[in-house]
Amino acid sequence: MRPLLVLLVALLTLPAFAQDTPSEYTEPQDYPIEKLKAEAKPLRIGSLEELAEQWMGHLQQAVAAESQLILQGNATGEELTNAEARRKAVAERLSVVVESYEGKNGDEAKVDEYKSYIALTSGTSIDWFDPRAVSSYVSAWIVSPTGGIAVAVNIIKFVAILILSWIAARFAAMAVRAAVNRLPHTSVLLRDFTVTITKRVVYIIGFVLALGALGLNIGPLVAAIGAAGLVIGLALQGTLSNFASGVLILVYRPFDVGDAIKAGGVSGSVEAMNLVRTTILTWDNQLQYVPNNEIWDSVITNINGRDKRRVDLVFGIGYDDDIAKAEKIIADVLDKHELVLSDPAPNIRVNELADNSVNFVVRPWAKTSDYWTVYWDITRAIKERFDAEDVGIPYPQQDLHLPKPIEVIVKQSTITEPKGPGVNTNA
Repeated sequence: MRPLLVLLVALLTLPAFAQDTPSEYTEPQDYPIEKLKAEAKPLRIGSLEELAEQWMGHLQQAVAAESQLILQGNATGEELTNAEARRKAVAERLSVVVESYEGKNGDEAKVDEYKSYIALTSGTSIDWFDPRAVSSYVSAWIVSPTGGIAVAVNIIKFVAILILSWIAARFAAMAVRAAVNRLPHTSVLLRDFTVTITKRVVYIIGFVLALGALGLNIGPLVAAIGAAGLVIGLALQGTLSNFASGVLILVYRPFDVGDAIKAGGVSGSVEAMNLVRTTILTWDNQLQYVPNNEIWDSVITNINGRDKRRVDLVFGIGYDDDIAKAEKIIADVLDKHELVLSDPAPNIRVNELADNSVNFVVRPWAKTSDYWTVYWDITRAIKERFDAEDVGIPYPQQDLHLPKPIEVIVKQSTITEPKGPGVNTNA
C-alpha cells in the first residue's frame, strides 16, 4: 500500500515540474536551490529527465540573452554583470537536477550532454583525456547558441560581406569615374584620387560590417582606431602636412599628369601623384619623389600651362656693324622658319649697348611643344647668316686707357759670339 501512495504523490507533483517555474518566482534564477533539491529527490528518472530538459531550456535562454547583449556592444557594465549572474544561477540549478538524475542511474549520454553544456557556458574545465566527455562537449558546443553552427554562419556572413563589399567598391569606383569624367576641367590627378579613395572607403566599411557579422564587438574597435589615429597623427605631423598639401594640389590643380613643371627645386615631367608625394621624371630620365609640402610651399611653374610659349634669345653684333642690316637678317630668319608663329608677332629690339657688343633681344612665339626646336634652329640659322653676310659677333675684349703717353725703351742686347778656329771675327 505504501509504494502505491509514493507513486501517487510523484504523479501528482509531476505537472508542476513539466511546466515553467512557479508563478511566485518570476525568473528561473530566483527559484530556491534547496526547494529544487527537495522537489527533485522523490522523482523518478523520466520525470527528472523532463525537469532537466526544462532547466536546460532556461539555461539556453540565459546564454542567448547574455550573448545578445555582448554582440550589441552598447550594454552597460551593470547589464552585463546581471546577465552573467543570471546565467550562472540557472546553470547551478541545472547542475542540481543533473546530479539527482545521474544519482538515479540516468542515461549517461544525457548526463554527459548536460554537463558539457554547463561546462561550455560557465567556463569550467573539462577532462580532455575522456573521449566521451570531449565528444559530449563538442556536440554541446556545436548546437549551443554561440557554438559551432553559429560560428559557421558568422564566418559565411563574414566572407559574403567581404565579397559583396569588393563588388560594391568596383561599381562605386566605376560610377565615380564616370561622374568625374563628366565634370569640366577635371584633372587626371583628381580623377584618380577620387576613384581610389572611393574604393578604399567602401572596402573599409565592408570590412567593419564583416567584423560585426563575425560576432565581434566593433564599438571598441572603432574607438581604438580613433585613438590610434590621434596618436599616429601627432607622430606623423610631417606626413599629414604632405597629405594636406596633396589635397590642395588636387583641388587647385596647378599641374596634371604629363605636365612639365618646375617645383620644389626639381624640373621635369609629372609621372604620378598621391596624397604624400609627387613623382617627377627629370629631363635626364631620373625619377625623383618630391614631398607635396615642398611643392606646395614653393613657386610652381607649369611649363605646359599654355599652348603657346615665347622663345627668348639674345644676339650681339660689333659696334662697327650695321644695326639695320643685322635686324633685317634676324627678321628674315624668323619669317622663314615654319614653326615660328605669326600671332603673336615676333619682337626684335636693340636692347643693350654692352661692353663688347650691341645686343638684340629676339622674342619669337611658338607652340609649347616646339619651344626647344625653335630655340635651337633660330640660334643656328642667325649665326650662319651673320657669318655669310659679314656681320660680326664680337668676342669679349677690354680697351686700356692711360692718363698720359708712355715712353717705350727698347734695350739692345750685346751678343758675344765664341771664337773658334777658322772664324773671322772682323768680317
